[in-house]
Amino acid sequence: MSLSALRYLSVEEYKEMNSTGSAAESDLLQAEFDVDSLTFNRIRGAGGIRKLTELQQELIKRAVALQAEFRHEYADLLNNPLSSYGINGVSMSWDKSVLVQQSGVFTTKAVLSLLRQTGLTYRGLERRRYS
Repeated sequence: MSLSALRYLSVEEYKEMNSTGSAAESDLLQAEFDVDSLTFNRIRGAGGIRKLTELQQELIKRAVALQAEFRHEYADLLNNPLSSYGINGVSMSWDKSVLVQQSGVFTTKAVLSLLRQTGLTYRGLERRRYS
């Protein structure tokens, strides 16, 4: 996978934001796809991230970084069809107060909160300007 595949946040920018972060480039790329789903592809529809305001760009980059970390940390569990698991008296389930599923994407409330601040997650019918 080449760096040119990343559209919103480069590996270098990610490392600057989170020097201890362990997400790989593939996590960043998948996080970008997740952000596209959560924003109904409005970033691409607006002509790309550079067409958005500086605030929107910063919020999107932070959301991608957080989503990449989330995906890296919980990739095995996210791809598992089970909602809870128990064996020998030990059980595990997702904390619904932190985890959100929207548009087929599992994410955290923190990621969704950042994206909501951009105005790109609005589900209303009237036409809105994004920049």
